[in-house]
Amino acid sequence: MKKFSLLLILSTQLFSVLCFGQSNEIDSLKNVIARQKDDTTKVNTLIELCKLYIGENKKEALEAGLKASELADKIDFKRGKAYALKFIGIYYYQQENFIESLLSFEQSIDIFNSINDKVGESNIANSIGSVYFVRSEDVKALEYYLRSLFLAEEIKNNFRITTALINIGNVYQNKKQTLDKALVYYLKALPYSRMLDDADILGTVTVGIGEIYLAKKMDDSALYYFELALSAYEGTEEYPYALNDIGKVYLMRKDYKTAEKYHSDAFAIAQKNDSKLYMTQSLMGLAKAQQEEGNYKESVSNYKNAESISLSISSASYELKTIYEGLAYSYNKLNDYKNAFTYQLLLTSTKDTLYNIDTDKKLGSLQFDFDIHKKQSEINLLTKDKEIQEQEIRRQKIVRNSFIGGFAVVLIFAGIFFRQRNKIKLGKKRSDELLLNILPEETAEELKATGTAKAKSFDSVSVMFTDFKNFTQASEILTPDELVAEINYCYSEFDRIITRHGIEKIKTIGDSYMCVGGLPVPNATHAEDVVRAGLEMQQFIIEHKSERIKNNEPYFDLRLGIHTGTVVAGIVGIKKFAYDIWGDTVNTASRMESSGQIEKVNISGTTYELIKDKFTCTHRGKIEAKNKGQIDMYFVES
Repeated sequence: MKKFSLLLILSTQLFSVLCFGQSNEIDSLKNVIARQKDDTTKVNTLIELCKLYIGENKKEALEAGLKASELADKIDFKRGKAYALKFIGIYYYQQENFIESLLSFEQSIDIFNSINDKVGESNIANSIGSVYFVRSEDVKALEYYLRSLFLAEEIKNNFRITTALINIGNVYQNKKQTLDKALVYYLKALPYSRMLDDADILGTVTVGIGEIYLAKKMDDSALYYFELALSAYEGTEEYPYALNDIGKVYLMRKDYKTAEKYHSDAFAIAQKNDSKLYMTQSLMGLAKAQQEEGNYKESVSNYKNAESISLSISSASYELKTIYEGLAYSYNKLNDYKNAFTYQLLLTSTKDTLYNIDTDKKLGSLQFDFDIHKKQSEINLLTKDKEIQEQEIRRQKIVRNSFIGGFAVVLIFAGIFFRQRNKIKLGKKRSDELLLNILPEETAEELKATGTAKAKSFDSVSVMFTDFKNFTQASEILTPDELVAEINYCYSEFDRIITRHGIEKIKTIGDSYMCVGGLPVPNATHAEDVVRAGLEMQQFIIEHKSERIKNNEPYFDLRLGIHTGTVVAGIVGIKKFAYDIWGDTVNTASRMESSGQIEKVNISGTTYELIKDKFTCTHRGKIEAKNKGQIDMYFVES
């Protein structure tokens, strides 16, 4: 996975790019501040000075931020106070002082919330999520990233939406069992990243999508997105990262020479940029390809070079584990058992180190929470006068004594409480999962938050209908259980295909399946996404049909149609409610399916205009569609 710091501290990086070495501007601002009165303008100037110092990673950043904060307090300038605390938090984040960073961010977000500044609140929610993420506290990180996303969507801030979606994807990508969720969020971020026209962000999104497809062993899809990332990263220090990922795809395909070329090219560029981590990863990829090809001597040489570089990187324990594993294997294949044993011991030692690191992180999270509460308590006490402090101390003594006296009683009820709480949590989890199976995530969240979900109009979406041919004949041969099992098998694969492409399932009616791309989150690639999904569905049915014929079993053929246009989407009914879409686009899409042919993806002229540069299509001419007259139709061939 790509290193998370790219977007987690994006605001800091932006200042680094903009402000590095601008000593003249710093001197100019210091002269301005010396002549300014104590007002809001001076607070803002101090904040600008803090930004510049943060860009150069200087302790003067903290001094400027604290002065801005104190002056904002003095003149009751809440917005200035919030922004001063934000940059103080960023300073502490850079120093890896996460307790002070979090405390500053939390004070900042409270102020932004109190003055109804949703841009600032969304920004700081993302920053708080970043602190928790870097400490591997994924649940808390996700909580704040989702808060950032909700606020950003409310105010339609595309930059904040994109950042939140990517960071949520990063959290889900941490675990193998949540890769599909990560993919959904990355795919949602993709159209926004294109709109922002930011190469770094687009590269991060496409790398994330590609790595999920690689983990799923879907090499074609992985390569497509890695090549997009490569184009986005061209001319940047991240370029070797994309090259190495492409090398992994060719290794999966056992095209060793091509894989080696990509890793070698990545190493040359990383070496030119003096990027030790990317140099290490390039050599590891090269060594792995040589190892699988059977060139064990060359593999050992490159693993040894990678080891030498990685030992100079303080955070390369995970790379060393892979290197030692590769060396132990290659030496064993070369019958050099002495070196194989040596590196097996080093591998075991490194695994123990990584285990201890993970354990320390878990224990560190507990200590972190304790330190945060302790620090917050100290701050609260300092804000009270002496008399209140004394009252607080007396109260705490009483509470402490009461706690000791009542501890035995608490233990008795603790078991009952936790059992009941777990039942409630399990019930809530099941109800949430059920709701997400019925509704899109955004609609489900709106329904839970407000009790209602408003209908929305979408200017451009792509609607797909499918229908099984031979369904009636098959139903006469198969038992009811066999028929349902066969439909479920096909529809389950359809569900997996559309999930990979970020498409929303609407409903099934018997042997008809309906889905739509471009909602509930609008995007610019919906037509392309739906067509790709349609091609995959037809390919799946063709392959499944072949297996059924071999086994002398009845089979389905598939007709499939797609049309693009405007729809209205929302929830219908109050009992067994469902998310549905309406409009002439839906009716036309249905006609595309009924006017299609088996094993073909039939699209309208409207959809064709959006995808013609990406696919090979055959014009069928104007075809008569029931109640629609003649419509231009095309078959998508590849």
